[in-house]
Amino acid sequence: MIERIDAHVLSPYHRCMRAMLLCAGLSTRLGKLGAERPKPMLPVCGIPILAYGIANLVAHGIRDIVINTHHRGDVIREEIGDGERFGAKIQYIQEDHILGTGGGLKNALKVLDPEGSDKPFISHNGKLIFDLDLSALVAAYRRVPENIGMMVVKRVPNAKEWGAVEVDDDGKGPRVLDILGEGEHMFCGVHITRPSVMARLPDGETDSIRQGYLPWLREGERVGAFEHEGGYFAEHSTPERYLASNFALLDGQQLTNPPSQELTGIDPTAQVDPSAKIIEPVRICARAQIAAGATVGPYAVVGEGARVQHSLTRAVMWPDGTIVC
Repeated sequence: MIERIDAHVLSPYHRCMRAMLLCAGLSTRLGKLGAERPKPMLPVCGIPILAYGIANLVAHGIRDIVINTHHRGDVIREEIGDGERFGAKIQYIQEDHILGTGGGLKNALKVLDPEGSDKPFISHNGKLIFDLDLSALVAAYRRVPENIGMMVVKRVPNAKEWGAVEVDDDGKGPRVLDILGEGEHMFCGVHITRPSVMARLPDGETDSIRQGYLPWLREGERVGAFEHEGGYFAEHSTPERYLASNFALLDGQQLTNPPSQELTGIDPTAQVDPSAKIIEPVRICARAQIAAGATVGPYAVVGEGARVQHSLTRAVMWPDGTIVC
């Protein structure tokens, strides 16, 4: 699915890093969509959200990936597999009881740090399509050894709605002053830290912010801030955000390391009747069928093997479905 990267062009530091993609949510805010598929597996332009995160990690040389699962973990395992087709090595941890963003990381430390070497790792929310320069994040983290972690933040006008992060610069670089208070930034769901830091969290279900970074900040420890500017960021917790992300990519939003170059257009294996009307932008995936007289687009995604018999506009159709009216 993605172009493999030659190992010799990657730094040894990146080649030995691991990452965890957090995928053990319930997807309740997505309603019926989330009941059928876990949020990271919702298709965006025909490709699961999770594949976008994996592709970006691999492009930055981070191939050893851990994924925690809970709701419909079988879908993730079956469709993502062992990661070989992405150029990655993926291991899974099933959470019978949800452990939260902190508890999930602590529970995975035996896989993230099997040698006990305490090497830094990246924690990345699995529901994101995020054009993040992970190499720059790692380099920024390494520049300030006293950081117990580094959070990726983004300046937004509605920061309080996302749990505002207050950021300043103490001469060593940007740092987090406070979380869930005042501030002009949001936390983007990605951070880099060490196993020994996450091991300090309480056992059981915990939040890496509320039970981790926030109290540690108040004890005087340093948490770095890496500001994301310019690149694409989308999270998919509601149907509205999910649709908006599909439409943004259809509209030509560029990603540095997409899982496929074919995010728009018509797959050569799709069957489109000559009398059908196609109004761009669209993505018509492999083996899709567009019937005589049907209209598809603008802003329509027809999933793999799906069939449109009449019309589809400003909508996303999942694989193997049928739209008849």
